[in-house]
Amino acid sequence: MNRQKVLVLGTGRSGIASAKQILAMGGEVIFFDKNPKVEDRALLSQFKKKDKVSLIKGKLLASDLLHVNASVISPGIPLDEPYVKMLATAQIPIIGEIELAYQSCKGKLCAVTGTNGKTTTVSLIGEILKSEYSDTHVVGNIGNPFTAEALETEEQSATVCEVSSFQLETIVDFRPDVSAITNITPDHLDRHKTMKNYIAVKESIAENQEEEDSIVLNYMDPELRKFGKKRSLKPKVLWFSSEEEPKDTKEKESLFLRGDTFYYKKADKEEKLFTTKDVHLLGKHNYENILCAVGVGLKMGVSMDKIIKVCKKFKPVEHRIEFVRERSGVKYYNDSKGTNVDAAIQALRAMPGPVVLIGGGYDKHVDFDPWVKEFKGRVKYLVLIGETRNQIAETAKKNGFQNVMFAEDMDEAVKDCAAYADPGDYVLLSPACASWGMFKDYEERGRIFKDCVKNL
Repeated sequence: MNRQKVLVLGTGRSGIASAKQILAMGGEVIFFDKNPKVEDRALLSQFKKKDKVSLIKGKLLASDLLHVNASVISPGIPLDEPYVKMLATAQIPIIGEIELAYQSCKGKLCAVTGTNGKTTTVSLIGEILKSEYSDTHVVGNIGNPFTAEALETEEQSATVCEVSSFQLETIVDFRPDVSAITNITPDHLDRHKTMKNYIAVKESIAENQEEEDSIVLNYMDPELRKFGKKRSLKPKVLWFSSEEEPKDTKEKESLFLRGDTFYYKKADKEEKLFTTKDVHLLGKHNYENILCAVGVGLKMGVSMDKIIKVCKKFKPVEHRIEFVRERSGVKYYNDSKGTNVDAAIQALRAMPGPVVLIGGGYDKHVDFDPWVKEFKGRVKYLVLIGETRNQIAETAKKNGFQNVMFAEDMDEAVKDCAAYADPGDYVLLSPACASWGMFKDYEERGRIFKDCVKNL
């Protein structure tokens, strides 16, 4: 990037971090944001006066691309945007933020993708790596841009990166030493259009890996089981399973849950690790996250003894089945990270008693039937918010579930739940939808929910 003029698409957290890396590498930055109301002063104040930074907003013209050498696109921007197509037509290279970071990253790198469980898994991997590496970086879609730390890495560093499907669309050379895919279920079909496209993007995390690299895969996921057995897949596969011991695989190494006990098996030697009672995470999906994290930790060179100690201490991450408080015998849980149907199902299954559920939000064009079918015997009342509330209500009615209420905002939703919940019930925010339209992101939605609960 030295002396290159780079167009950065998007002025959010990812775009700003990318710009700072480009400047540190001796490049010049031109921001573009299609929002004409972006504040020039607020954006430019985040940089030094000597930095070569400018801003184009509203509309990108062909003349703006003169002397532009490359572009970096923020993950929230679809590749079919007209101005992105303009770049392709002008033969200006387009890369994503994680690709830019990868070009500068030193040391060992592991990367985790999947529909659900990424944040919990990556957070646990981060703690595992810290037990072995004095310089550990936890980056990516977890909320800390990879570019914010890439230049700080050294040959002895270890980095774990949470990678979304949006970020994987623009990789070129991105090659982790260890990759992992937690699971693949329908999500983001508003952007990827078909499941075939979505699956292909997720699996592309391994496209640059070689035979000396490793990939950790969920044996119970039918798509991943097929993927892991492809002859074209180069990295060594480490399987994990929450339901049965992986069999009929060429790899003689696996992690699995049998009853309430976690096991590691290599060749014919089986090692008991710990039990579900030894960990703080609830639900089968979290047991899968633990197994995945253990696998990545092993392949990153961490001893099993250190891994076990970390797993036993690890607490749930914010916004993922996070206990908020108990009031009048009712327990409140924040699962704002449950932004799709499968994640919401897993959260619902993790609740040990009757549930008063808050759902709804941005429409990602998914089928809510599988979620609603889980309500029987679990959900007493459903409180809906956001643009999908009518659609979800109709789905509930179609499946014979009638106890549905609408709320205009989170405060009203929480108060409705408190009014209808009985001692021994669980109030759960697990929306099965994205937060956009009502909230900036799932984190803001979760924080507002917690504030509303604490103010009851």
